[in-house]
Amino acid sequence: MSSSSLMNPTARPLPLGQGALPVPVHAPEGWQDDSEVQQGDLEHDPETQQVSELLDRLIAGSGDDPAELGYTVSIAGVASLDRCQAAKRLKAALEGSVPDPAARQGALNAVRGLVEGVGRGAEPYTVPMLPLVLERMGDKVGPVRDAANNAATALITALCPHAVPIVMPMLYTAMSSKTWQAKEGALLLLKQLAGCAVNHKQVAAALPEIVPTAGQCLCDPREQVKKAAWAAMSAAFKLNGNRDIEPCVAAMLSCIARPSEVGDTITKLSATTFVQSVETPALAIMVPLLSRGLRHGETPIKRKTAVIISNMSKLVNNPADSVCFLPRLLPGLKDLADEGADPECREVAGASYATLQQIESEAEEVTRETNANMDTSKATRPALMRTLLECVAAAAGPDSKKLDWTSRTTLEYVVSLTQWLIQRKSYKMEDWKICVAGYLEPLFESTEEAEEAARAFRKRCEEESRSKDEIDNYDDGPGEEIANCEFSLAYGGKILLNNARLIVKRGRRYGLCGANGVGKSTLMRAIAANKVDGFPPPEKLLTVYVEHDIQADAQKELTVVGFIQADPLLKHLPNEKVEKTLAGVGFNAEMRSFSITKLSGGWKMKLALARAMLLKADILLLDEPTNHLDVTNVAWLEKYLQDAGITCMVVSHDSGFLDNVCTDIYHYESRRLKLYRGNLSAFVKVKPEAQSYYRLGAALLKITFPEPGPLEGVTSREKSILKMQKVSFTYPGAPKKALENVTLHVRLSSRVAVVGANGAGKTTLIKILCAELKPQEGKVDRHPNLRLAYVAQHAFHHLEENLDISPVRYILRRYLGGEDKEEAAKVHRKMTEEEWEKIKNQIWVFEKQTRKLDKIVGRRKKRRSYEYEIAWLGLSSINFNRWITREELVERGFEKLVNEYDGKLAAEQKVGESIRPLTMVSIEGYLKDFGLEPEFATHSNIRGLSGGQKVKLVLASAMWSNPHMLIMDEPTNYLDRDSLGALAISIKDWNGGVVVISHHSEFTGAICKETWTVAGGKLVITKKDDPLAGGGGQAVIEEEDGEVEAAEE
Repeated sequence: MSSSSLMNPTARPLPLGQGALPVPVHAPEGWQDDSEVQQGDLEHDPETQQVSELLDRLIAGSGDDPAELGYTVSIAGVASLDRCQAAKRLKAALEGSVPDPAARQGALNAVRGLVEGVGRGAEPYTVPMLPLVLERMGDKVGPVRDAANNAATALITALCPHAVPIVMPMLYTAMSSKTWQAKEGALLLLKQLAGCAVNHKQVAAALPEIVPTAGQCLCDPREQVKKAAWAAMSAAFKLNGNRDIEPCVAAMLSCIARPSEVGDTITKLSATTFVQSVETPALAIMVPLLSRGLRHGETPIKRKTAVIISNMSKLVNNPADSVCFLPRLLPGLKDLADEGADPECREVAGASYATLQQIESEAEEVTRETNANMDTSKATRPALMRTLLECVAAAAGPDSKKLDWTSRTTLEYVVSLTQWLIQRKSYKMEDWKICVAGYLEPLFESTEEAEEAARAFRKRCEEESRSKDEIDNYDDGPGEEIANCEFSLAYGGKILLNNARLIVKRGRRYGLCGANGVGKSTLMRAIAANKVDGFPPPEKLLTVYVEHDIQADAQKELTVVGFIQADPLLKHLPNEKVEKTLAGVGFNAEMRSFSITKLSGGWKMKLALARAMLLKADILLLDEPTNHLDVTNVAWLEKYLQDAGITCMVVSHDSGFLDNVCTDIYHYESRRLKLYRGNLSAFVKVKPEAQSYYRLGAALLKITFPEPGPLEGVTSREKSILKMQKVSFTYPGAPKKALENVTLHVRLSSRVAVVGANGAGKTTLIKILCAELKPQEGKVDRHPNLRLAYVAQHAFHHLEENLDISPVRYILRRYLGGEDKEEAAKVHRKMTEEEWEKIKNQIWVFEKQTRKLDKIVGRRKKRRSYEYEIAWLGLSSINFNRWITREELVERGFEKLVNEYDGKLAAEQKVGESIRPLTMVSIEGYLKDFGLEPEFATHSNIRGLSGGQKVKLVLASAMWSNPHMLIMDEPTNYLDRDSLGALAISIKDWNGGVVVISHHSEFTGAICKETWTVAGGKLVITKKDDPLAGGGGQAVIEEEDGEVEAAEE
């Protein structure tokens, strides 16, 4: 996102000539002060005298060809216009102080002659004349009006694009003139500006002022003015830059003149799907319509308007874009929310009003931060003039005294143009050549000297307008500077960085630190996509973004080698080089032929890193690189980064990794980046309040788990509620078993860490435990009323089909009807049509009568097991129902039917226990317990959440059912240190069982009393502080082969 969009879109430089100007140090003798040049002085300057005489003859109505004046000035130099006081004399003639209309006509012809003969060099003298030229369009004398039109057209045709902001206020003034011809002329000039491609950016930026000013001319009593207004606004409206509203643009324009069309246009706009981000130009043309829609007489139109505002506001990436429009929408929305006749319409308006208030608050805060961070004292006109004069003199060198220092008007004009560039933070040399060198060239003997002055002036202005961030982030350390940019970044209606300064030096390794949601990954993606203003493009500086997960679904058919060669930049590489690099990171010959879908999370990360190594990036962008990596591979990555000397930026929640790798830390502070030299430990010493990045116990955030409900028959937290007995599992086509002869137990008191190398089978073990996979050998028993929460290794798969709804609506959808839809879809409950066909026709015989099972309708306790009440097909009376033991039903193939019924009963039991209603208000409050504020829970779609926020949502949604057990696969991958510390504390305080896979030894060491080590398909269980270990040690233990507790009668 452009940083310039954070500025006031209607801001413009001070009017020409405003502010006292200093005398140049290098040319005090030649500099003209405010005293007038006497006519007698021209006797020693024949060229200037010739210019003066030509000007006199034109103003006297001689009918001379104005082109001769332009030619003469081009020879004598534009400074001759200063010396003969041309501006003062033209102004006197155009103002009518000379009553002769021929004088006015002659002065207008002189303006045209200067524009056409001198070109842009005449702009400093002709542009200030534009208001008088517009006024003369209403002259009583026809030839004068014609001359005015010709002069204005010529002036706008030759106008520098960067001078458009200077000219626009002159046109606005003329649109309110007392003469209709001046109005018409100004509107036609606006159409001319909008129709020229080089002016599109500047005219689009002016739309917030164009719409109300030119819009009032659509209702002018003069038909000529209305026609010109329609033409001008049609041309300007096309520059709104938003494809979504293109079909409605003509109707929106028509509504300004015909209020009766508002209802139909709102209806048409309500059918628009908003996809593209909404920026200032689009808002400028939509707000008048929306403002009228809120005042419409029909409630349905008001409601549609509120919905449009709500949908549109979610796509306003930069809240500052909407600042000047909010006062026009907020009062109408508030009135509708408070006083609307329809309750549902009031609710919709209230939601839209809350969203706009949030945007307003965000924008105000950003404005305060911007003002506090900027020093504008060096951007005043006198300061800029002093700098310009110094740069001009320096570029001329010893010949500076020979320069024509009398061109005061040109220098003032250059200052006005550069003020606009500075306000927009535009320091591209091409723009400064146009705005500076193009006008200074007549002062110098060569174009090169003028460009050198422009280059020096641009550099000085950029340095002197540096923000406090850039000064604070000044880096005098080793390394070549390869990037230095100031930019802003926004996503999903929230400003993440505002005028932040980023400096990167070759060979340095930068850690990005900040809480979840501040925009760390978003910044790296923006850099990789070349969307950060001022950051060098890929052809100059190659950046490679390494994500924390390969999206295997999109490339599931590729082998490991094929995945590398699928990259357009690597397809030319020979197989030998690719395979050598893969072997260097641990892929043996067999693994290199694997499909990437067969790789574990750790190996996918190593594959992504191998691709990045082959690309030979100038900057490596590493987003959670240690995710899924075991301890050995983390150490390998640390050594590679340290030895390779590669420049990199790292986002990681692994404090040890950041400590060992980083040479510098960039910390997110008040929407800016603050540079700290040294690793994470050094950063925490300087900024102790950030120690939550370093120590789990320092967490400031609090996560609160809902307490598990009672579990029938389980009177002690030490009783087994879930167990595996002699379980073995083999993936289809695999040469060996992933797990073999595994036995384990889980209790309410369990705090288990599952560890092992990448690919050892940890996730397979967990998936069997959670009933996501079914073992080929052995069995898994769980308490019939057990509610289990599961957060997968690739946690986002829980959300993949719901990215375009809010977190609140996701939970509402997932638990609608009382049961967890994810739990209901698990393999131990979901019966396929083929499975049902195999068992549904089984014959049961009771009292010599044959029957077929229809459904389970009840359950009761029988000793240490259960019996289920069965209803039979075609027998509706409950008198025919029979009680069948669980064991018999399982033996005959009805295990999934039994599990499905148990799951429904467990869900019903939870509903009875819960005090949380399934409402949006209740869910919003519940998500706050997991660190998701309403801004993200209710007012943002899931797609816009950060990785850590998504994990919090997955965790919260899994815990909504008040589970008895929580299983997490690599939960530390996406959580920041603060969230990780809060999670550790909440697990310690919770009364349910916990099993967690993690390579994060600090996290597991803080919470886990038991370790399951998976290696070679085998499981070894050890416990901390076990009496068998002699106190304080660890002991390998044999699990008892007991039964899972059933409910007591």
